[in-house]
Amino acid sequence: MRRTPLIGGTVVCAALALSLSACGGDDDGGSKGGAGAASLRGRGPITFVTGKDRSGYLQKQLDGWNAEHPKEQVRVIELPDEPNDQRQQMIQNATTRSDAYSVLNLDVVWTAEFAANRWLAQLPKEQIDLSKMLPATITTGQYRDKLYAVPSTSDAGMLYFRKDLLDKAGITGPPKTYAEMWADCAKVRKLPEAKDADCFFTEVNKTESMTISAVEAIESAGGSIIGPDGRPALGTPQAKQGVEFLVGAKKDHMPKEAVTLDTEGGRRYFQSGRLIFQRQWPYQYGLADSGDGSSKVAGRFAVAPLPGPNGPGVANLGGHNLAISAFAGNKATSLDFIRYLTGEQAQRANLLATSQAPTVAALYDDPEMVKKFPYLPVLKQAIANARPRPVAVKYGDVTAAIQGEMYDAVTGKKPVDQALTDLQSKLQPLTAQ
Repeated sequence: MRRTPLIGGTVVCAALALSLSACGGDDDGGSKGGAGAASLRGRGPITFVTGKDRSGYLQKQLDGWNAEHPKEQVRVIELPDEPNDQRQQMIQNATTRSDAYSVLNLDVVWTAEFAANRWLAQLPKEQIDLSKMLPATITTGQYRDKLYAVPSTSDAGMLYFRKDLLDKAGITGPPKTYAEMWADCAKVRKLPEAKDADCFFTEVNKTESMTISAVEAIESAGGSIIGPDGRPALGTPQAKQGVEFLVGAKKDHMPKEAVTLDTEGGRRYFQSGRLIFQRQWPYQYGLADSGDGSSKVAGRFAVAPLPGPNGPGVANLGGHNLAISAFAGNKATSLDFIRYLTGEQAQRANLLATSQAPTVAALYDDPEMVKKFPYLPVLKQAIANARPRPVAVKYGDVTAAIQGEMYDAVTGKKPVDQALTDLQSKLQPLTAQ
């Protein structure tokens, strides 16, 4: 999941409850929404609605499908680059019951909201082979034990580090704790070529990335934003320790412009050679290692698990799932297209072309893939141990509250204790069931 700030306020039906029946609609797969799993009918042209494709490879995948399905052509609808705008446009399409969108490329954390509002067609589990996929990714497509989306790409944060500089400074391996990371920075910055480099970067801008950074920091400290009972759990020493890490890191170890850098800005900063350590998604690997001259760190970096306060930290589980709009026509074609894009052959090709994390487990152990993408074993472990962002029907409101309070803490507008108290108060009514 990259750069997913969400609109503050969830578009829901009146008095939305958690049950799917709360929003009404039929269950026959017609245009009223909430199509049942047995109701995916209709064949013909469809659309694929997705965020901006930075790789340039998506159209090649669509061309492969279209060549084999001349009567069931797929046309891509590319939404704005900012996921906040993507989500908003998908919600607008759904609330008008438009059939313009067929297959939706959803951030994994949107499933509950979209399914609860009956904006998605339920998918038939028996017609989709999920057995080859990483278990952690399958749950992201489910709501109330029913399948609404199929894992397409996964994601988990990793620690990118300048291996060449660590080697030259006599450091034998990546840090496992925050203290080790700060100590390694001090050693590396004594090198002439690294004296002006910044130590570390994780996103602390007021977007969805702040929610991700907060989840990773708090979970790494042993805490949680939302507890197992579904209620906010921010009044703990572990939550405070996690937020204090972000505050201290931003103050003492990050670039001065940290609060203005988004995912792509962080990527460019790392590729310019100005960072020693960076928390980043897998997609950066291929771009940073490009030999076309766009990266000053090609061949000079490696990846490792995220560090934590006392040992390896916890990554956030990201990624994208493919779902069918409840209001789309030609749902049978849409289901076949989803199976096509999420199959092992298509995921292998997508990995080779984009370095995006697959959801098919076997690709992480494939010798050819590991040779080309040495980070795959690290990433597989990170995904297995990753934690999701809060799962909530009112996710837009939940993440907006997290972003606001964490931003106030990181920028010094509020003390950490006050930000956590205020966030606890804001999340209580949003998570009440």
